[in-house]
Amino acid sequence: MSETHLNLRGLKCPLPALKTRKALQGVPSGGLLVVACTDPLAVIDIPALVNETGHSLEGQTEEAGALLFRIRKA
Repeated sequence: MSETHLNLRGLKCPLPALKTRKALQGVPSGGLLVVACTDPLAVIDIPALVNETGHSLEGQTEEAGALLFRIRKA
């Protein structure tokens, strides 16, 4: 399966969620999108987006001051 990385560090709400939604359109079905962002509201927004769109949140961690989300496209 393919893995795509998206660096959204420095962007503020609602841009991380909007750019994640757009990036998911280009990920093949079953592919993985790894999103890195620094916006603290992404902890709420990204999981809500994933739930709303029917994809799967495989992991959520913090690394080097950034939130990392691993999203598997449905």
